[in-house]
Amino acid sequence: MTDPVPEPDHTAGPDHAAAPDRTAGPDVTGGPDVTAGPDSAAGPDSAEGRLLPTATPTRTRAAVRELLRPDRKLAVAGFGTMVIATAVGLLTQPLLGHIVDVVTEHRSPDALTWPVVALAGVAVVQGVSTALGMSLVSRLGETALARLRELFVERALSLPLERLERAGSGDLNSRVTRDVSRVADAVRTALPELARSGLSIVLTLAALALLDWRFLLAALLAVPVQAHTARWYVRNAVPLYAKERIATGAQQQQLLDSIGGARTVRAYRLQEDHTRRVTERSRAAVELTMRGVRLVLRFYSRLHIAEYVGLAAVLVTGFLLVRSGSASVGTATAAALYFHSLFGPVNTALVLLDDAQSATAGLARLVGVVDEPAPAADERTGGRTTGVAGDPTVTLTGVSHAYVPGRPVLHGVDLMVRPKERVALVGTTGAGKTTLARLVAGLHRPEAGRVDVGGAEPDGSGRLVGLVTQEVHVFAGPLADDLRLARPDASDEELRDALAAVGALGWAEALPEALDTVVGDGGHRLTADRAQQLALARLLLADPPVVVLDEATAEAGSSGARLLDEAAEQALRGRTALVVAHRLSQAAAADRVVVLSDGRVVEEGTHDELLAARGRYAALWQAWSDHRSPAAPH
Repeated sequence: MTDPVPEPDHTAGPDHAAAPDRTAGPDVTGGPDVTAGPDSAAGPDSAEGRLLPTATPTRTRAAVRELLRPDRKLAVAGFGTMVIATAVGLLTQPLLGHIVDVVTEHRSPDALTWPVVALAGVAVVQGVSTALGMSLVSRLGETALARLRELFVERALSLPLERLERAGSGDLNSRVTRDVSRVADAVRTALPELARSGLSIVLTLAALALLDWRFLLAALLAVPVQAHTARWYVRNAVPLYAKERIATGAQQQQLLDSIGGARTVRAYRLQEDHTRRVTERSRAAVELTMRGVRLVLRFYSRLHIAEYVGLAAVLVTGFLLVRSGSASVGTATAAALYFHSLFGPVNTALVLLDDAQSATAGLARLVGVVDEPAPAADERTGGRTTGVAGDPTVTLTGVSHAYVPGRPVLHGVDLMVRPKERVALVGTTGAGKTTLARLVAGLHRPEAGRVDVGGAEPDGSGRLVGLVTQEVHVFAGPLADDLRLARPDASDEELRDALAAVGALGWAEALPEALDTVVGDGGHRLTADRAQQLALARLLLADPPVVVLDEATAEAGSSGARLLDEAAEQALRGRTALVVAHRLSQAAAADRVVVLSDGRVVEEGTHDELLAARGRYAALWQAWSDHRSPAAPH
């Protein structure tokens, strides 16, 4: 089972570098080690170059068709009902025109009865059919949106971790929140209204032609202005909204980098630099937003011109036709009402075009992630199966890796972990321990060299190599469901056995609803040591042949350290293990100790052998032992 691990903080420096002189203290064996040096706190200069891709307009349209294809019957039913509702509503203007003719010709008041009753009937039928049609279209949109969300989450979870880290959590977060929200709002409001407005426009123009083709020609005088306005708006809005999304993602990423690495930023006195970066990216996002506001205002002003031109043309045409006897006053009235009724649908369609363009930009960013190629099994394993028979050997040959080009974290590491051997990784912060652990777990692929686990390259799935880290995520839901993430078919008895093995069964059964107790966000909060026990229980259920513990007991503190060490001992028993040692007592209990420094293996041997060699490990052991001594100064 692979537990979520913290991102390499190569944009904010080492998390544990709370002060520049931290490496001088006795706690030098702890902490993620992704990069070193104050420059890493500044982050890359261009977040845009690392973002996840955005789909092209052509690909976005194709994706929409693919999403709607399974619900073609629902689409036909929804839009068919909308056609009926719109057609019925178009009877209103001729009925009003008829009433005008009755009045101007001084007919009997009784002649007004049936058109008034007909108007009431039209209102009822149109209201019912419109409500039904809008609900069907809304259901169509919500179904497609749910399908898109599922595809997005599935692909985002399957992307290589290094790809997500390169893009930054801010970019993915903005897509999951803001872009999904924009698309959802468009589906719930813009899509039904656009469907109704589009049908109203088409059928109203057809009704004008039925009254008299000259009314239609007069109304169409507004079309060139509206078409030019729409083309002008789309041409300017699409790239503008796309830039705004990118700027917002970059802004969120910079905020996450600065806040997440606040300790390092303060330690290296980079507050002014990070404040400047946040200000610049916030200002860029605001400027793009204001450009969008100005664009919309100009858009509306052009629409008003089209309305005046069209209505004036229809009224003049009606006047001429009535004077020549080619049309009655009622017919001219109906034509004017028809054109006036276009104000609403046309303006709605063009106004919603703003929401549609914004949603389209967000949709393109979601489709861009959905279209990201998932790592194929043969790509990750070199064409070999990830299944490994027996107890595997872990072999690293000439392994080098860098999160930022030109700044390697590991340099040509060669290491072999024999079957069922327990190897401890020791080193100061920034030595490369966490990076090496991630490579063995398959969360990253080395830039050079090869990682081999029993003849296969680890794929990060957790089936071959299980990883437990210092930062464990407790998923929201029943405790039993959280455990079954490692083995969905596990019985309740197997869950209890796993909890008992790591010393967690007592507190688990003491919860209000035992294994059915909801934990995580919104539920029962687990302490850090209990969350670690939960992760180790998941590891036992997953039962991988190789285990990597990356500072997996570091958070316990002195009171819970012994308990977690015993739980880790149960999880490691009978397995090939690589342990990133937080306390050197863990290294002393290992079969072999490997000391890393600046991304290189500098010492290797048993605990006793390395103490006798009086090298780096002996110095670390002495510093750690002095720190544990009651007489040691604090």
